[in-house]
Amino acid sequence: MTRSIEDREGPHFPSSNYGAHFGPSYRIESSHAFSKRNIASAFGVLVAALALLTSSLPAIADIQPFPPAFRIEDIDINGATIHVRVGGQGPTVILLHGFGDTGDMWAPLAAALANDHTVVVPDLRGMGLSSHPEGGYDKKSQARDIASVLDKLHIQKGELVTHDIGNMVGYALAAQYPDRIARWVVMDAPLPGIGPWDEIIRSPALWHFNFRGPDVERLVEGRERIYLDRFWNELSANPNAIDEATRQHYAKFYGLPAAMHSAFNQFAAFQQDAIDNKAMAASGKLTMPVLAIGADKSFGAGMADDLRFVASDVTSVVIPNSGHWLMEEQPAATIAAIQTFLDKK
Repeated sequence: MTRSIEDREGPHFPSSNYGAHFGPSYRIESSHAFSKRNIASAFGVLVAALALLTSSLPAIADIQPFPPAFRIEDIDINGATIHVRVGGQGPTVILLHGFGDTGDMWAPLAAALANDHTVVVPDLRGMGLSSHPEGGYDKKSQARDIASVLDKLHIQKGELVTHDIGNMVGYALAAQYPDRIARWVVMDAPLPGIGPWDEIIRSPALWHFNFRGPDVERLVEGRERIYLDRFWNELSANPNAIDEATRQHYAKFYGLPAAMHSAFNQFAAFQQDAIDNKAMAASGKLTMPVLAIGADKSFGAGMADDLRFVASDVTSVVIPNSGHWLMEEQPAATIAAIQTFLDKK
């Protein structure tokens, strides 16, 4: 199904219940006992209270939308429905997000690329507005999802930009379909089973890789924002760079039914991903140009070191004053690095 970007149907989220901020309710007596003057006075107090409350709330700006010329397609493939944004003109660029985000994270980059690229931005299986099947979360299967999306869009080949879990899907895509990926930008997350993976996963900061199960889901249910705040706060160089609008936006999506179950399945598949990645790496290195972007407060130059285990033509860029959330913390520098690399022919 195809529709314009303005018609995208997201989850319905009711506005805040301001009444919950007030003290005990007041029962208004009959008009015989309550004069018009008293009514007017009470109304004035209520208006003043509402004005005071509203002024004390933080101003929340919407996150950047995709350009209005982008269209939405919900594409049925491999037992899932993949929500895809498509726009622009020229050579294709595919943008893959990771955990804690959806494809919406790429809106600033999509706007920058759309003048001379066709930009394809899916929500991964089980994330954002894509469907939530029980299986298919190993990254080889999700790479086949993306290849099938490209088939449905009649796109044979493109450049690839990925972040976080999107890196893992991106590697499986490039390794299984090397003739379909011209260049790859990979940002700030390791590949399961590759390089120092066994050392990386022993880091206390990555306890969430094995945080899952029915009781964990009960623990997180209704507290998705608290859980996500941990990632935004602890994995960033400046938590304030992930502003309140951004946090509210993504917490709503991860609070949808089955969303956290699907997210935990993404991590549960890492063991199989490690097995698959070692087998793909053993068959030979990727030959397309690869840009490894690391944040200086996160993986840094280690991103390029990791990618050199699986690719023969790797360029390194380290973005200063950033943690893991490059597109939120340092969007201008990150976009500039990506554009410079994609412009090389």
